[in-house]
Amino acid sequence: MKKIKLIIGIALAVTVVSCSKQLDINNDPNNPTIVKSSVLLPRVEKYLGKALASGSEGGFGQNLSVYMHQMTMYGDADQYSAGAGEFNWVQGWDFAYREVLTNTDILIKQSTQSGDLYYAGIGKILKAYTFSVLVDLYGSVPFTEANSLVGGIKYPRYDEGKDIYPQLIALIDEAVGDLKNGSENDLNIPGNDDVIYKGDIKKWNKAAYSLKFKLLLEQRKIKNVSADVNAIINSGNLISTTAESFMVPFGPNGATDDRNPGFGEYFATQRTMFVSPWIYEIMKGYNTNIFKNIVDPRIPYYWFNQMKASDAFNGDLEYRDGGFVTQYFGTQGPNKGKNNQNQVTVLGVFPVGGRYDDGNGGRVNASSATGAAPYRLITYSDILFWKAELIQAGVITGNASTTFETAMKESMKMVDAVVEGNGSSQQIPKLSGAASDSFVDKVKTAFDAANAAKKMEIIMTQKWISNFGAWVEPYNDYRRTGYPVLFDPANFGGKMTPPAGGNGGQDSPSVVVSQSLKFPLSLPYILDEISKNQNAPKQKTDLSTAKVFWMP
Repeated sequence: MKKIKLIIGIALAVTVVSCSKQLDINNDPNNPTIVKSSVLLPRVEKYLGKALASGSEGGFGQNLSVYMHQMTMYGDADQYSAGAGEFNWVQGWDFAYREVLTNTDILIKQSTQSGDLYYAGIGKILKAYTFSVLVDLYGSVPFTEANSLVGGIKYPRYDEGKDIYPQLIALIDEAVGDLKNGSENDLNIPGNDDVIYKGDIKKWNKAAYSLKFKLLLEQRKIKNVSADVNAIINSGNLISTTAESFMVPFGPNGATDDRNPGFGEYFATQRTMFVSPWIYEIMKGYNTNIFKNIVDPRIPYYWFNQMKASDAFNGDLEYRDGGFVTQYFGTQGPNKGKNNQNQVTVLGVFPVGGRYDDGNGGRVNASSATGAAPYRLITYSDILFWKAELIQAGVITGNASTTFETAMKESMKMVDAVVEGNGSSQQIPKLSGAASDSFVDKVKTAFDAANAAKKMEIIMTQKWISNFGAWVEPYNDYRRTGYPVLFDPANFGGKMTPPAGGNGGQDSPSVVVSQSLKFPLSLPYILDEISKNQNAPKQKTDLSTAKVFWMP
């Protein structure tokens, strides 16, 4: 894919907008003078999902999934090495500013002028969410002067995150007011063009309050947010059902290729993304520090094994455990970079709309599955995990154990909801209820027996597992709480050994692993910005110390 290079502020909207009266009917429909809100909104929503997703058509999630040891890769993100010009960093930034924020500004302006307040409110929520992601990832970003080329600003200055966050909360409050003051009698109201909620304003209102809740939670280590988060909880306006979850839908493939960007690995000419052995062993119950001997029932929904456990030994594979095939983070092994296209385990039905793993194996391609799976922005299970975190941290009152239990059960329901919308030809069993209750009980027993620090680790590790496929949020959770515990080669003497007998009944040799850089606490400023924007800050020199404002 050709890399698009631009400076914020010269980004273009879907179409050049020029109009003297917002409600004029175009004389020439082939050359419209205004882009309708019903055209802008779905484009904004889809590109928000793409900006966060993984894959060659995705953005920030590609590398962050590796940084958070949910995935490994043969590429720049290995050993935390993705630089300022890395493709997915640039694409995530471009999608966020060019496709989302440029067009939300137009959407907000024209819908406010025309009195279409539902559209205005939705635009403000999407704008606030997108800017919050950028602040969380970079710290300082163009905000006040972003997308101001018409006003003569070619080189927007960067605002500090601590100054942007209060304005985002104010923007969310404005959005809530717009949703309250809008009317079904407005000239234009969202419907099926709204791919997230289909014009359901009550759900958008809950998304707004849930986003505000999230922004307050992020700041809990630097300020007292107790009164504010309790007010939101007591309002009853948080997302409170699976169906209310704030998600960008993808797929299936129709008139246009609308599949989840991460599904691209199914038809990639060279697969470069691998499920991390770290999350695999935790979910299999192999990790001796957490959830030992507790097997997670979500495994066959999370990834698909092209190999079968009964397949013969293959000496070209670095890490194999039955049908599961991957490689280590920081691998220096002899099989690093070998083409195991038809053996490597791929993402499954839940994160990217791939296949459910029925144990029968089989090579995958573009027609193996539908690619229909949403990018999850804020789900009901997220809300519950955050509440459990706040209770455990003493920010709010409540029962952390029962809230945590409910969060785990809700995460199982979310898997079922995604599967139900996938349209798969496979017979995929239901996960929630009896199929997963035993697992939840075992984890809850471990939680109840743990000390305070371990309880927080258990909450956040389960949230990390629940967020598999929603790659950006765990990066925030880790920097805020210090959990989950991440893989560090130094803790294992720089050498890892795959599971015994996992390769066709034989042992695979140990693998040398290394880590050249420390964990990055924020992302490097985009190379084009540093080189072309005269008002851009100097590049960060040590990402391992470059904290965002809400980190203590």
